[in-house]
Amino acid sequence: MKEMFSDLESLGFKNLDNINVYEEEKNETSNKSAQSAKSEQAEEHDFEVEALFEKKITCPCCYKEFGAKTVRTGKAKAAEPDTDLRPRYEKIDPLKYDVIACPDCGYAALSRFFPNITDGQKKLIREQVSESFKGIDTSLEKYSYDDAIMRHKLALLNTIVKKGRNSEKAFTCLKIAWLYRGKAESELLINKDADVSELNKEEMNNLNFAYEGFCDAFSKEDFPICGMDQTTIMYLLADLARKLGQKDAASRWISNVIATRGISNRIRDKALHIKEMLKES
Repeated sequence: MKEMFSDLESLGFKNLDNINVYEEEKNETSNKSAQSAKSEQAEEHDFEVEALFEKKITCPCCYKEFGAKTVRTGKAKAAEPDTDLRPRYEKIDPLKYDVIACPDCGYAALSRFFPNITDGQKKLIREQVSESFKGIDTSLEKYSYDDAIMRHKLALLNTIVKKGRNSEKAFTCLKIAWLYRGKAESELLINKDADVSELNKEEMNNLNFAYEGFCDAFSKEDFPICGMDQTTIMYLLADLARKLGQKDAASRWISNVIATRGISNRIRDKALHIKEMLKES
């Protein structure tokens, strides 16, 4: 797993070879288009900086206060989400700001999980994260996708170290996959011929980890899981299985969704769409 966490070497972490996410496993026209895309990105950069503010956070692990970049309420205009529930917004990707990372001790987690840490978990973080942590850049105006991916991987490492639930690991891996997808889309916007094969590979790798973790959580954890009810998790598992080429598993999950009584029209329509996609694949 060293490649998975190679981004964290600059933060002081070495010898991550044996880290496992789950214990059980291991031309002219194009130039003009590129200029136009860069211009749009510059505009979005200004919008993104203005859409952020520093929220004061007290670290539940080391008890020091720090500022965490947060998207202002109402600044992100929602667009149609991806089939695997990845949210989309115009001009800004709030996913980049969903990890809170303490710059003093290195404790990091998705915002929904950050305050929830036991005394035993604090001890593990201090011994296995804080001892190696060299700090993280707090001077950035905004986060690039690389910055966001590094912070999410720091959150994943913390979740593994503190022996967090598989659902938390899975949700973090899912968001890392979404960030790799966002980075690929951003690069293709600048240059439609950009080689994003490695980014696509990283996305699929993390989708696989997410699928594995959510499958385990579905059978062992109580609902809601990461804020999602049972039907939503089944739908998510169906689409992740589809993306991973596991057509039979995807068909079983989506059939369970459609057969569920009382589901919303929104989820049913999404499920029927996935069913049609499976027929065409």
